[in-house]
Amino acid sequence: MLNVKVLSGSMIAVSLALGSYLGALSRPGAAVAHVGTKALPEVVKVAQKIPAASLTISERGIGAAKLGMTFGELKKALGSTAQFKESPFFDGLDAVAVSLSGQVQYSIIYPFRTKLKDADVIEYLITDNRNYKTVEGVGPGMTLKQAEAIYGKATLGYNTDYESQEVLVFANQPNKKIRFDPKAEGRRYAGVYGASQGVVRETNKYQPNAVIRSVSVRK
Repeated sequence: MLNVKVLSGSMIAVSLALGSYLGALSRPGAAVAHVGTKALPEVVKVAQKIPAASLTISERGIGAAKLGMTFGELKKALGSTAQFKESPFFDGLDAVAVSLSGQVQYSIIYPFRTKLKDADVIEYLITDNRNYKTVEGVGPGMTLKQAEAIYGKATLGYNTDYESQEVLVFANQPNKKIRFDPKAEGRRYAGVYGASQGVVRETNKYQPNAVIRSVSVRK
């Protein structure tokens, strides 16, 4: 199960522990709009209008896909025009990409070498589609600087035992069940790390081009 003995006392450490646990268990765009009024606070400039329910990321799910519903129930909710494509995902996990009008909306993640059946319950969802946002207006493609204006200071980190899994936590994000994954084009990590020792590396510094790559929710 979760091994947080070494990592306790830090939100980023717990997120990293969760990431490695999920990896062992089971693990893809509209531009950001701005309010162009200098008199408004920065948070208002960056935040989006509350997205429609069909495009909302919450602790309950992503758009029409809800944690706890079955795959068959999602198919019924989306209708016959939806497309579903199976593909490998990451670290012992597979995915079913859910597409509408030829565009991937989000993916359902499930254990490797199993086939997702209609009766199976959805427990893990991820999206890098920029149309999807939290109710505060944060979503894939947003720069970390923009997201910090809404959710507060960003902390990035990775576990040296799982170096490919960099995670991102904001100081004031309202729901820690929603996970943000960062990236910086041309860089291995979005964060700027020192040569510190230890299992977990953490930083509040990040590359100028760092953005939110994807957002995921899980039970």
